[in-house]
Amino acid sequence: MKSSNQIELTAGIFLALAIAALVFLALQATDRGVVSSGGYQISATFTNIGGLKPKASVSMGGVTIGTVERIELDPQTFEARVYMTISDAYSDLPEDTSASILTAGILGDQYVGLEPGGSPVPLQDGDQVLLTNSAMVLEQMISKYLLGGDSQE
Repeated sequence: MKSSNQIELTAGIFLALAIAALVFLALQATDRGVVSSGGYQISATFTNIGGLKPKASVSMGGVTIGTVERIELDPQTFEARVYMTISDAYSDLPEDTSASILTAGILGDQYVGLEPGGSPVPLQDGDQVLLTNSAMVLEQMISKYLLGGDSQE
C-alpha cells in the first residue's frame, strides 16, 4: 500500500511541474517586452488597426523600443490614432520614420513596427508619424482574391 501512495505522490508532483511549465511557456509566448516607465510620446494615424490593442509592443528591427499607450478614433477623419511611448534610449529616431501595423507569432499578436527614415531631425515628444501602413485584414485579402483581385488604388 505504501508504494501505491508513493506512485500517486510522484504522479501529482510530475503533474504540478507540467502545469507550471505550461504556464511559464504561455507567459513567454505572450511577453510583450514592456518598456520601463519614462520616454517620450508620439502618435500615428491609421485607416485600419486590425486587432492592435493598448500595451502592444512598438518595435524597430525586431527590438522592442516602446509600447502602445492608447488608441482613439479621430472624430473628423474617422481614422484610428495610436499613441505610443518610446523609451528615452531611442530618442534619436528621425522625424520621417514610418509606422506599420504588423503581426507577430503564432497567436497573431499585432504590434507597431517603426522603420527609420533619413532625416537628421529627431522625433520629439508629442510629434506625429506621418508615413503609416495600416494592418492587412485577412478577410479583405480573401475577398479581393475571390472577386477578381485587381483593385485600383
